[in-house]
Amino acid sequence: MPSLLKFADSDYTYEEAKFVIFGVPFDGTTSFRGGARFAPNAIREASINLESFVYDKSFNMKNAKIHDFGNLDEQGRVEDVVNDVKFNLGKILDDNKFPLMLGGEHSITIGSAKALKNYDYAMIFIDAHSDFRESYLGVEYSHACVSKRSFEYLGKERIASIGVRSVSPEEYDDPEFKDFYHKTAFYVHKNGIERTFDEILNYLGKKQIYLSIDMDGIDPSFAPGVATPEPFGISTWDLIYVIDKIGKRLIGADIVEISPPFDNGNTSMLAARLVQEIISSKGNF
Repeated sequence: MPSLLKFADSDYTYEEAKFVIFGVPFDGTTSFRGGARFAPNAIREASINLESFVYDKSFNMKNAKIHDFGNLDEQGRVEDVVNDVKFNLGKILDDNKFPLMLGGEHSITIGSAKALKNYDYAMIFIDAHSDFRESYLGVEYSHACVSKRSFEYLGKERIASIGVRSVSPEEYDDPEFKDFYHKTAFYVHKNGIERTFDEILNYLGKKQIYLSIDMDGIDPSFAPGVATPEPFGISTWDLIYVIDKIGKRLIGADIVEISPPFDNGNTSMLAARLVQEIISSKGNF
């Protein structure tokens, strides 16, 4: 059922809009904490408490021309959800608008990668996990396989990840894993976000970028209400640096893996603010 809730300041029609928000209430392959299907509406509820004026950017969200068309229909099979995301996100891109997808678990981003396949765009993940499994619990479209599927669809030159600190032996032993360009959270801590992200951008070249934010990439002290929390993550300031650095190059984004039943509201609020930061960094385009 489409959501009756709307993200704050999404006052424009689809035809008028430059930014299009939609939710994907799905957590069918979740392997630890459930509840990510409730996150799109939790993020919308949190957004209502935010000021429309983004102070650090001197940007008024009321002028951003945002449309929120609600949630995609709930479905049981992850394959159907992925294809639904591919269709809707692809249509938004084809209409020269900026898609902003609210998850839901990270498996939905496989649909984004499928939609990006025919474009010359790069994809950057913020993620605690490498997500490079061939399959997980018998499912190839699992949330634990997002990077692997995206790597296959887009090629190694168009994929990078930052914040990784959890890798299974199976992933580590995968011959293709050495070609999966990623920077660990430990590397960020040692070398700083500026150097780390410059290296990522040098690797990807001048391509425009789709940003996928798995909220577990952020340290759980900042974002505790996630499906698979992992200690020693990047900070919110690291993430804001990334968004500011690539704002004008962004062509779309998603925010996934929040589990409201395990949150005190802070993680959903952070996600709502990240939506504002993404839109205000992109600005009027």
